[in-house]
Amino acid sequence: MERTIRTPDTSSVVVGVDGSAQARDAALWAAGEAVRRGRPLHIVHGGDTDGRALYVSGETIEKVRAAGRALLDDTAKAVAAEYPGLTVTTEFSRSDAVTSLHRAGGLHGTVVVGNRGLGGFDSLLLGSVGLDTAATARTPVIVVRGVERAEERGSVVVAVRDEHDLMCAQYAAREAELRKASLRLLHVWNVFQSVGIVVPMSDGMDEIAGRHEETLLAVTDVIREEFPDLAVESEAEKSVSVAGVLVEASRHADLLVMGGRRAPTPLGLRRSLGRAAHSLVHHAHCPVLLVPRLGSHFGSTS
Repeated sequence: MERTIRTPDTSSVVVGVDGSAQARDAALWAAGEAVRRGRPLHIVHGGDTDGRALYVSGETIEKVRAAGRALLDDTAKAVAAEYPGLTVTTEFSRSDAVTSLHRAGGLHGTVVVGNRGLGGFDSLLLGSVGLDTAATARTPVIVVRGVERAEERGSVVVAVRDEHDLMCAQYAAREAELRKASLRLLHVWNVFQSVGIVVPMSDGMDEIAGRHEETLLAVTDVIREEFPDLAVESEAEKSVSVAGVLVEASRHADLLVMGGRRAPTPLGLRRSLGRAAHSLVHHAHCPVLLVPRLGSHFGSTS
């Protein structure tokens, strides 16, 4: 591992706001997360005034700055009303939103984004800023979803692909402890990918299932040893849709944690989320926390 991800109890929380209702919800959710961690909240607005300077007037730039600072003040007041004891700082950035959030995340820890922003249409899909932030982050990112009808379920779910997701499971366990919740380790394997061809292979399937269960058990044993007071359950499940199982699991969780594997696009120009993570940030029924896989396994395809 080339670098260490800060644990939730040592990581401050950064949230991006843009004036949308989703961003405001994300800010209030992030404030609750900061309170659980006993850490401050940093609210960021990326005004992109540097990027606009070449083609808009100075008067327009000043209006953008004034609107951004007013937005930050209003959001900070809303947070203070809900969480009066929380330490809150604000930042108007001259850079674009994604750059601003990555920079702030590098200093403070965990970045929180809403499920869509002002630039998106009225749908369930994650906005481009949130998607780009999650896809290129080197720090944990939480995409806030499903909070408008949320009720505490007392459960954190973590997706475990292989043994390299141990750090992700440890991170999820600390989140569960902070929430006084239980932890469910869920390993889902795609039947077609494991077999390679779509034909009946009952004997071989049992062997494959055994290997997947062993992988999950190895991670589960470590978590139970490191967190003896935490209620931990684990489950290995086969399916033709890994994403489908995880989305369904999110219905019964307060938070779903997943290793944020990044895969290069065909042109190699940028990195994107893996297929399952991409589906989750668009369709999950609870907030999704993506923990980057760094080091030699950063781009693992397991």
